[in-house]
Amino acid sequence: MKSLSEKIEHIYLLQEATDYLILFARERNLSAEDLEQRLNRIYQEYEQTGTYWQTNEELTYGAKVAWRNSVNCIGRIGWQSLTVRDLRYLTTAEDIFAAIVEHIKTATNQGKIRPTISIFAPQKPGEEGIRIWNPQFIRYAGYRQPDGTVIGDRDQLELTEICQRMGWKGEGTRFDILPLIIKSPKQPPKLFDLPKEVVMEVPITHPNYSWFADLGLKWHALPAVSDWRLEIGGISYPASPFNGWYMSAEIGSRNFSDTHRYNMLPVVAKKMGLKTDSKLSLWKDRALVELNVAVLHSFAKHGVKIVDHHTASKQFMQHWKEEEKDNRIVPADWGKTIPPISPSTTEVFHQSMENVCLKPNFFPQPIPWHEMSNLSSFAPSIMSCPFHDHLKNTPQAVHHPL
Repeated sequence: MKSLSEKIEHIYLLQEATDYLILFARERNLSAEDLEQRLNRIYQEYEQTGTYWQTNEELTYGAKVAWRNSVNCIGRIGWQSLTVRDLRYLTTAEDIFAAIVEHIKTATNQGKIRPTISIFAPQKPGEEGIRIWNPQFIRYAGYRQPDGTVIGDRDQLELTEICQRMGWKGEGTRFDILPLIIKSPKQPPKLFDLPKEVVMEVPITHPNYSWFADLGLKWHALPAVSDWRLEIGGISYPASPFNGWYMSAEIGSRNFSDTHRYNMLPVVAKKMGLKTDSKLSLWKDRALVELNVAVLHSFAKHGVKIVDHHTASKQFMQHWKEEEKDNRIVPADWGKTIPPISPSTTEVFHQSMENVCLKPNFFPQPIPWHEMSNLSSFAPSIMSCPFHDHLKNTPQAVHHPL
């Protein structure tokens, strides 16, 4: 006899599966007969296994709808163009890492960024799932110094220390690319160094200030979120990394400007000769604009696809109108949708939004190393890239993203 929790789980999963299949049938023009037959097969499979396996078509469309439903994203206009990589047959950390390297290469596309998602094995009922510990494929290390200062990205201090405890040693620069940590079920986490050849980076310069190059700033071309969970029809995919392309303000207004990141506003303002001792000079605002100008200029110069916040806002409103034509609402978190620079000059600032959760969708997950009671017990498990030597002989990718 099933316990109460098992009965609740049973009801939840079948209800979620039913809701999604109804949506899938309606939007993909399936007949009522096809829908009934598919639901019957799902119910039978669930009774036998406690779960069910989604078809490639159900998985692919579900991933696209999850992007459409993501309340934090201003760039959803391209949701139907998402490239979906069905990699559910991969379960080992080594195979997953190799697939991630391929994801980076194909999604970066020499700068012409392709929105892409790689979906690995679903989480089995009652068991842990695959986890990628890094928040993004590409993050820069943060090194805490004895005097309390930080070299690199302050936001990655904890992850950097975890990598070091697992045996990784960075060069100690402001832009050391962190290794990936991948944990398969019932296995210890493993560390993998990303081949430098597959990570496209953009040196940051300014069209009017020659001294900007002396700041030594750069940023990676591909923003690929890797620690969120994808849920489609009651099935959970805890390793389903995805990418779009950057909005310039994400780099210029957040990564470079936040005090808990690279905190570059005071440095840029000083180089511009602004009075930083007076708020009346609006030195932060002026420095912020020039940082964003530099990011846009640099990405364009190197052929890397990027969008400014005014264009992103216009595209979002176009997406809004297209969804209205299809009688769908656009769920959105207003505070996270408006750009972090001059938001009142954009259309999205003046748009009322409904922050509701529709499914399929992406969901944040607990920080994985916080859930492990004895991380220090794991021996260093540094893994080399299985095809790194081959890539050494591959020509450097030409700078050319979204």
